[in-house]
This record gives sequence, structure tokens and C-alpha cells, in this order.
Amino acid sequence: MTQQKPDIFTVVLTGGIASGKSTVSGLFEALGVPVVDTDRISRELVEAGKPALEAIVDAFGRECLDGEGGLDRRRMRSVIFADPEARKRLESILHPLIGGEVLRRITALDATYCIVVIPLYTESSAYGWIDRVLVVDADAHTQIARVMARDGASRELARAILASQASRSERLALADDVIRNEGSMDQLAAQVRELHRQYSALAQPAG
Repeated sequence: MTQQKPDIFTVVLTGGIASGKSTVSGLFEALGVPVVDTDRISRELVEAGKPALEAIVDAFGRECLDGEGGLDRRRMRSVIFADPEARKRLESILHPLIGGEVLRRITALDATYCIVVIPLYTESSAYGWIDRVLVVDADAHTQIARVMARDGASRELARAILASQASRSERLALADDVIRNEGSMDQLAAQVRELHRQYSALAQPAG
């Protein structure tokens, strides 16, 4: 993917599974900040009839489809977390398409700054143009409990998903800013408001 730097000040929002990325991005959106979410883009790319889905079927067979002809995301998640090579094949199909669409959407924005949600930012080398990194952080016990409650996943699968991602320390090592998400919604919203103030200031042109 091209490393062209967009004109807009860009903050990547990342974190481990079930750390609260969607909640945090929603709080930024409520403040009027545009959000480009790579998970949303990924879902759009694998809708029935899309070229990316056809490439995935070629790679994994028609058993990766659900009853409506779209990608069976739960089945694919089980496949790629059980087989690292399968995960690499899927990423090789999706990541270039996602990266190109992210840049297209950012370039079209008219805003002071934007948030780009990239769950696997720590594992990627494709986003060298990001201005700042915000990590949403939660401890592993909290993440596992949330995955089990949210997705109906077993404890074993939840642990496997965590183990397949970058470690908490690896993510925090890349962070310019950290949001702790183990308290109340009010505490979370207060952290977002303070970061919004800081990012709005940082995004202003020098001089």
C-alpha cells in the first residue's frame, strides 16, 4: 500500500479484541469527529457479489459462505485462528483492499482530524503515515469475559484469539496515548473528551 501522507491529522485507534474500540470510536463520532473503521470496510468488502468475497471463496471454498451467500464470519474466525497459514492467506486478500479504501476515505474528508480504527495496527507495517497512535487498553481477564459474553465464544477460543494478537505490552509500546477501559462509561467518556481537546489543538496548522 502506498505510504502517501494524507493532509488531515490522523489518529489510529487500536487495541486488543473486546478492549472497547467500538465504544471509544462511537464517543469520538458523537463529538463530531469522522471515523474510518477498517472492520466496517472489511465487512463491506466481503458482501455477497463483491470481488473480495469471490477471491476468498477461491482460496477457502464455498463452505466459508453463510446461507445468504455472504462470508460466514464466525466460521472463518474459527478457521484462521486454528491455522496461521489460513490467516495469512485471508490477510493477503483483504489488507491491500482495506488499505486503499482507508486512504480514499481519509482523502475525501473535510475535518480538523480523524480517527482510523485499525485493530491489527501493531501487527501491520502498512500505515506509516499515521500521525498519532491511541491504544484502548483493558486487562486480559476483562477481554476474555467480554468476548465470551459478546460472541458466545468458549473460554478456549477467547484465549486463542488473544494469543494470536500482538501482546498488550507490544501495543502499549507504540502508543502516544492510552485510554484505560475498565471503569464506568462516564470515566471513558471523560478520557475521550480530553483527548478530543488535545487532538483538536495538535491538528491546528503551525503558526
